[in-house]
Amino acid sequence: MHSCDVVVVGAGAAGLFCAGIAGQRGRRVLLIDHAERLAEKIRISGGGRCNFTNREVTPAQFISGNPHYCRSALARYTPAHFIELVRRHGIAFHEKHRSQLFCDDSAEQIIRMLLAECAAGGVERWQPCSVSAVRQAGSGFELDTSRGTVQAGRVVVATGGLPVPKIGATDWGLRLARQFGHRVVEPRPALVPLTFDPEAWAPFAALAGLSLEVGIETGEGKKGTTRFVEDLLFTHRGLSGPAVLQISSYWQPGTAIRVALAPASLADTLRQAKGRTQRHLANELAQHLPERLAHTWLALQQLPADKPMPDVRDKDLAKLVDSLQRWSLQPTGTEGWRKAEVMAGGVDTRDLDSQGMGSKRVPGLHFIGEVVDVTGWLGGYNFQWAWASAAACAQAL
Repeated sequence: MHSCDVVVVGAGAAGLFCAGIAGQRGRRVLLIDHAERLAEKIRISGGGRCNFTNREVTPAQFISGNPHYCRSALARYTPAHFIELVRRHGIAFHEKHRSQLFCDDSAEQIIRMLLAECAAGGVERWQPCSVSAVRQAGSGFELDTSRGTVQAGRVVVATGGLPVPKIGATDWGLRLARQFGHRVVEPRPALVPLTFDPEAWAPFAALAGLSLEVGIETGEGKKGTTRFVEDLLFTHRGLSGPAVLQISSYWQPGTAIRVALAPASLADTLRQAKGRTQRHLANELAQHLPERLAHTWLALQQLPADKPMPDVRDKDLAKLVDSLQRWSLQPTGTEGWRKAEVMAGGVDTRDLDSQGMGSKRVPGLHFIGEVVDVTGWLGGYNFQWAWASAAACAQAL
């Protein structure tokens, strides 16, 4: 029977990072993953360049049943700490808009860095290797694996969420949590494109591929409104792009989203245009919106695209601007786990210690990363949660 101090199940971002730190702290660590390829989610992230963190991380950019749970870990392991590690490994990176950091070259560099950290800690890795059972044994645990039984004092579950099943995502971590009596917040796809009724969407299908910056919001009443200013992308089936991925984490089925396709200043701009140009309405609107969108929108509003600006009635301009500012539409659903970037929900944080990510119900059992009910915004926040929760856990092992 194989024996070690710590078994980490899941060799993704959180699992690799936790294993490396724990190994370097003198723990005998075994890292197990059922997939043949290592850290596939890191590999495909950020268009293959891995948006590995965001300089402006705060707890406000995370969704959880307990919004305060992530505070401790995020405060103790910050983006600056991870950036220092990246620099130490000689990885060149660049900053995109809204403080997002990407590798200059390839996400493979982050994977190699994490493997080097594991090697520095003497971490043993079994992959591919599946775990069929976990049970308490004495003061520790026994795990039945496809490579034999393992005895360990601690078990760290870093199995990620349900998105992108084709790269090996499963609900193993959630099933294990339930097995040991933990509550689970019902998982749902997050950072995911939204879909719409095909008949209602038909007028917009021809706009597929068109992108523009918008204001987008959802929610009302006691829970309040959540709003982002990001790029929107029209697709054949609905809406995508950063704006929609962000709002999807807050959208509730059966409710609407509201999109401002044009700035509030457009009303004054169009009124002023009446006195200084003979352009047709469609041509003037196309100065401020993508041309295809301008023509489509005027047709939907039944406004005269070919009327010269001086002849357009003020009330028609007001109607036009109001419709662009207050486009309300109700999604029928999302593109699901296949297209989701992360999972919302997961192991209920009420059953976990925020200092070391340890179970309050089963001493020695820990949950880190995406499997926990902590979900970040688009833009490197979820990777920072992986690093921070992994570091907090490793320090407690």
